[in-house]
This record gives sequence, structure tokens and C-alpha cells, in this order.
Amino acid sequence: MTRRVENVSTSLEDRLALRELVDNWAVWRDAGDWDRFATVWHPTDGWMTATWFQGPAAEFITVSREGFDRGVSILHFLGGHSADVNGDRAIAQTKMTINQRASIDGVDVDVLCTGRFYDFCARYDGEWKIVRRQPIYEKDRLDLVDPSARLALDPELLHRFPAGYRHLAYLQTKAGFSVKSGLPGLTGAAVRRLYDEGAKWLAGSANPGDTE
Repeated sequence: MTRRVENVSTSLEDRLALRELVDNWAVWRDAGDWDRFATVWHPTDGWMTATWFQGPAAEFITVSREGFDRGVSILHFLGGHSADVNGDRAIAQTKMTINQRASIDGVDVDVLCTGRFYDFCARYDGEWKIVRRQPIYEKDRLDLVDPSARLALDPELLHRFPAGYRHLAYLQTKAGFSVKSGLPGLTGAAVRRLYDEGAKWLAGSANPGDTE
């Protein structure tokens, strides 16, 4: 009985630590607390994929900081969380929204994208770190900051991207970012491949899947 209680306690401890790790990512990144933000990533293998960036965590921190200093407004809010833990490996999924404010053709807009952070995590020196973060983009919408304003979207550009992040990609493309197509959504081949990579990571694969 004592052994069982200890195992449950250890598991709960890991799950709480993983939740704190994800929370810290959002709070420190959005606050521009770059020194502490760097600590959530695995120091040698950290990898970030977003609509507008795919690369090592160190580079993501640099470009995020540059954008923050220029006034780029991207905020994150977190919801429900689940983690699968196997020894020193974990897959954490966290419901989230990405909120970006910018100007499209001179009109201020907010884009709200809803999805999940899908995090490949590993224990490093006794602490959980993010090895790879791959957002799953489930749906998004665009709202005018001033409801009385008028904005006509280019339908060809809008439908160039998947439905899960179509408006976010539109805004970011207009803002000058190069946006990656084919990222995982709620359903489809890309998200099925991600789940398969997650299962292999938990089983001990040498790498966390697609980091290119």
C-alpha cells in the first residue's frame, strides 16, 4: 500500500511540474521575461514550430524578443491540460488561444486562434523541459477593433491556408511574415502524424519527430 501511494505521488508531482512548465512558457513569453523564458526549453534540443517560425528555441527567443521590442502584439491564454508521462519522457497537451492584434490594409484587427499546444517534454537535470512545441490549430476568427470600420479580405490569400489558422495566416502574411502551410489542425493527416510522433517519443524514440 505504501509503495502504491508513493507511485501516485510521484506521478502527480510530475503532472503538476509539467503544468507549471506550460504556464511559465505563456506568462514569461508574453511578459517579455526572456531570461526566465529560456529556462522552460531543453538547453540543447529545444525546437519551436509556429505559423511564422520553425527553428531552435534559442532563435525563437531572439526573434520573439525583437518582435516584442517592435510592438508586435501576440498573447496566449491557456485552458485545460493533460499529460502522458513515461519515465523521463512526457507529452503535454494544453488548450490555448493565440490572440494577435495588427493592422490589415490600415484597419486594426484582432485574430483569435483556438487550439492546443502539443509539447514533447523530457526531464533534464531533474527538471521538466520542452524539447519540441507543436501547436495544433483548430479554428480561428478575425474581428475589427473598431466595429464601424470596413475591411475587404482577399479570398485567394485567405483560402491559401488551412481553416484552423486561416485568418491568423492572413494577418501574419500581410504583416510581412512567411507563414508555413500544412500545420496540424483538429483532424487530418498532419495531426495524425503528430500523434504518432508523440507515441514514439513516449516509447523512447531518439528524436521528437519533425523538427524541420
